[in-house]
Amino acid sequence: MSKENPYYRWFVVAVFFLFMLLHQVDKLLIGPLTPDIMKDFNITKTQMGAVLTGALIVGTIFYPLWGYWYDRYSRSKLLSLASLIWGATTWLSSIVRTYGLFMVTRASTGVDDSAYPGLYSLIADYFGPNQRGKVYGLLQLAQPIGYLGGMVLALMVAPLLGWEWRMVFIATGSLGIILSILIFFGVRDLPRGQAEPEFAGLTEITQYKFSFKAAKDVIKKRTMWFIFLQGFTGVFPWNVITYWFFTYLAEERGYDQNGVLMLMAPVILILASGYFVGGALGDWLFKHTLKGRIIISCTGVLMGAIFLFLAMQTPIAEKNSFFILMALTAVFMPFSSPNVVSTVYDVTMPEVRSTAQSVEYFIENAGAAAAPLLAGIIADATNLHTAILWICISAWILCLIFYIGALFYVNNDIHDLRNQMKTRAEFERSRRLS
Repeated sequence: MSKENPYYRWFVVAVFFLFMLLHQVDKLLIGPLTPDIMKDFNITKTQMGAVLTGALIVGTIFYPLWGYWYDRYSRSKLLSLASLIWGATTWLSSIVRTYGLFMVTRASTGVDDSAYPGLYSLIADYFGPNQRGKVYGLLQLAQPIGYLGGMVLALMVAPLLGWEWRMVFIATGSLGIILSILIFFGVRDLPRGQAEPEFAGLTEITQYKFSFKAAKDVIKKRTMWFIFLQGFTGVFPWNVITYWFFTYLAEERGYDQNGVLMLMAPVILILASGYFVGGALGDWLFKHTLKGRIIISCTGVLMGAIFLFLAMQTPIAEKNSFFILMALTAVFMPFSSPNVVSTVYDVTMPEVRSTAQSVEYFIENAGAAAAPLLAGIIADATNLHTAILWICISAWILCLIFYIGALFYVNNDIHDLRNQMKTRAEFERSRRLS
């Protein structure tokens, strides 16, 4: 396939969707496998929380490095490398036999978890600003579907095949190695900024790469200050729910494995739709007001907090009410995700977008890496209901405050970028004529 083929960019989206889907299966299936792993190593919730936090810390450390590499070198080749690392480190974590080594090898899987900024940056050079929210929402469908796939693999397929948790990791690690080959040979990089509207009609543009001046300008964008602040708190709920909700359902709400699957499968599918709906709504409102993406993000965190609070307060016997409220929570939880990525790219120069996104993710994980451990500590002292409820609600209230702050600055920051792109496009056209 070639870049001139109008369908090629959708081939790239399909490859990246497959990468994100299988990577999320590998990353998130540790949630439903947590009880088996704890039993195998005979460890407490606090010790298991340390394992989960370890991978998040490693991922956090690598975000700035990946961001710089993506803005400096070929993004497609680096994504292939990330997929290879995913496969290799997952294999390692499947073969160790002691808790200490498992904690080290599982932490090493965090190296490739910080690879997504390059993927999003490359997609931004295939699709213009008015389409990115929908495309990012489509790609991010892979995350909850991967979560569901991991759950089905852990709770249904593995028992049916007689696999212990180690065999599950071997299977998913193998898929990572296969995908690395597909990305290496099938996905091409593009000049940074090619899809910006100001460059319409230009068949060739200068290959812009990372510069420290452009990177420093990211910090000057006041919109980014509030994006960074919401990032610090915004991933706390996701990490707590991802790593502890299965255990909460089993231990404190009395669900067996089939009950967990019957509850969570439809909830996760509903959550998956929230990514695309949130991204599409963000694109639609963005066409009417530059504040549109932030307004949709505000709506998501506010409604998600309300419905989760109501769900967690539902009596254990009222399973239907609990399901309905969790489904409503799931609709709104992902609204922020595609809109935050799009907003970062709405205000930053193309050659530092991976770096900007990596810094945002670095700040996210710097705060949220402690979430599984914190939840484990609170749960050991009280219960998982208390840990999940108060960590999530507190984090989302703070996110709402930070998004409201971003509303005051996003218009000016977007106008500044568009003017910079206009100046750059005029230079490119005059250079072609000279």
